[in-house]
Order: sequence, then C-alpha cells, then structure tokens
Amino acid sequence: MVEASRGWELGAGAGKIQLPAPGNQPPVFMLTVNEIFYSIQGESTRAGEPCVFVRLTACDLRCSWCDTPYAFHEGRKMSIDDIMTAVEKHGCRLVEITGGEPLLQEDVYPLMDRLLAAGRTVMLETGGHRSIDRVPTAVRKIVDVKCPGSGEADRNDWQNLDRLAPHDEVKFVIKDRADYDFARDVIDRHHLGSRPNVLLLSPVHGVLDPKTLSEWMLADRLPARLQLQLHKYIWSPTTRGV
Repeated sequence: MVEASRGWELGAGAGKIQLPAPGNQPPVFMLTVNEIFYSIQGESTRAGEPCVFVRLTACDLRCSWCDTPYAFHEGRKMSIDDIMTAVEKHGCRLVEITGGEPLLQEDVYPLMDRLLAAGRTVMLETGGHRSIDRVPTAVRKIVDVKCPGSGEADRNDWQNLDRLAPHDEVKFVIKDRADYDFARDVIDRHHLGSRPNVLLLSPVHGVLDPKTLSEWMLADRLPARLQLQLHKYIWSPTTRGV
C-alpha cells in the first residue's frame, strides 16, 4: 500500500483501488435497535394505517404501566444505511420511530433526516421528558405528558408544550381517576384545547375500562380524543412485533 496525494492506493496498475484519505471518511451513524417491523399503526390519529416501526433500545423512565420493558436493554447496533434498507423493503410511506426513548440516542437525528429525505412520513413517539427542540419540524411528534399513575410525572419537560408544531399530538396515558383529573387540569392550565394539536387520552389497557374514561370525558366535554391501542385488540396484548 502506498500513500497517494488524495488518499491511499491499494494494489498496482489497473487493479488499483483509491481509498479515502485518513480522517476524510464520511461519518458512520449507528443506533442500537430493538426491532424493526411492519404492522398496523395502533395509536395516534394515524391509527389503522400500515406503518413501519423502528423501535430503539434504552429508556431512562420506568413507567408503572410500560408495555415494552424488553426495549430497555435488548438490541443490536445498526448503521443508518442498514436501517434504511430494512425500512424500504416494506414499501410503506409511514414510519414511526419509537422506543424505549428514541431521543436518548444522538444518531436518531440523522436517521429522521434520512427518512424525510426519502419521502417518508415520519412519526416520533417520545416520553415528553426530553427536549424536542432538535427534532425536524416535518416530523410528526407524539409527545407524552406523564400522569401521576406512571410514577414519572415529575419528569415532564413542560417547555415541550411550547415547542409543538401544529401537526404534533399530545398523549396522556390514564390509569385511574387521579390521572384523568391531572390530564384535565394540564389541558386547562396550558390552554391545550385552543391549540391545533390533537389531544389523546389513552386508558391503560386491562386496567381502566375505556367506557369509564369515555364517560368522564363526555361529562366534562373535554376537547380531547379517546385513544385505544388498536393493535392490542387485533393481536394479544403481549404479542411483539405488531
């Protein structure tokens, strides 16, 4: 191998291969991915649509009702090129990045940029405790507000409510009446009902009867949408990869 003025040459004559000069290699973005799968979107205003899910590993919250604890630690390193290949094979325009908490991994930002550049509609589901100010505006963010029943209500980043784009959505997972009252007070205090953002109230599956939550919302004329986790009614609630 001999050094060349613009990098390194491997071999000789017509068989020479020009390699990048040391220090000039393009960055390789890597993420720890728990799973990538194609299914029906079970939540948000896009519920019922086919969607590719990219679930990233790691979360710094421990919500009492968490239904994906396997994403805390399980996963493998993948380059963004590999993730794009896995997404593109499904031929689906809608892609959701979820977790875990996807904003824990720095390289999620170039991944979102790549997906948008490829013409995908990109959704991001985030716990609401990490700033969303670096998320591309075109990404449709589903931002949680943690209620007391989660055990993580003190982690909410309230400034995120002022960082929302008009197409973003705010989700409250409701475990009991105390959680509902908390959500109702947040909606009132932050004037969320007068904003363009869709507000989602989602009962903890198997804990709070959706009928009960519906009655509370109707009694208060709450400017919000009841959300059921559609995939848990189609498949078993414990089925992975759906």
